[in-house]
Amino acid sequence: MPGIGVVVNVLSVLAGTAVGLVFGRLIAERFRAIAFTGIGLATIVIGGSMSLGGLAELGASDLGAYSALLLVGSIVIGALVGEGLRIEYWLDRFGQFLQKLAYRAPVLAPGRADQPGEKAHTLVEGFVTASLLFCVGAMTILGSIQDGLGDPSLLYLKSLLDGMASVALATTLGAGVGLSVIPIIVIQGGIVLGAHSVEPLMTAPVINAIQAAGGALILAIGLDLSGIKRLPVGNMLPAIVIAAVLAGILT
Repeated sequence: MPGIGVVVNVLSVLAGTAVGLVFGRLIAERFRAIAFTGIGLATIVIGGSMSLGGLAELGASDLGAYSALLLVGSIVIGALVGEGLRIEYWLDRFGQFLQKLAYRAPVLAPGRADQPGEKAHTLVEGFVTASLLFCVGAMTILGSIQDGLGDPSLLYLKSLLDGMASVALATTLGAGVGLSVIPIIVIQGGIVLGAHSVEPLMTAPVINAIQAAGGALILAIGLDLSGIKRLPVGNMLPAIVIAAVLAGILT
């Protein structure tokens, strides 16, 4: 049945988040702090390798040496578009909404927040971090297309990986990780529903461009999680779409 892979993926993330929340509340603050830094470092490595891998594959396509220009152009243009749309602002508003929910239901975030904005910040970070990790990459696109065509096997594998990752993320980032099922449903579900029509558009260069731009944003999130530097990743989200469009036009 088309779409069963997406359902399994959603359930695996929710289950992993639940397990992470339970264990997160049992872990002392200093251990969660070092785990937070460790997740940030791992996110940097994952994002960097993903971006470099996509960039290398793009370099082997018709774009050749211009692949780096595509990445730079998509990120810069995407950041300008995101700034114009004030995506970071709306994410902050979303965080304020989540903050109210968090104080009504303390279980939404592991541990105790001493500052009014801490829980909201953690929830938004969990949402954005998990959403990018779970929704960017060749496995997401190809798996969803195959699921729409009746073969969910690749999404089953992705579900296993996402479930394990959500446990680790939820331990430190809280229930925001579980909110990533929303873009999973929208993005992967949308690809499944339009599998027959989008399959010709998802060429190798397009998928590699999405991976290169998305990996760069994941790396930026890792810099924030590890306390090195906070970048306005929310305003850069349009870069993923722009990279895909440019790759489709230029190849």
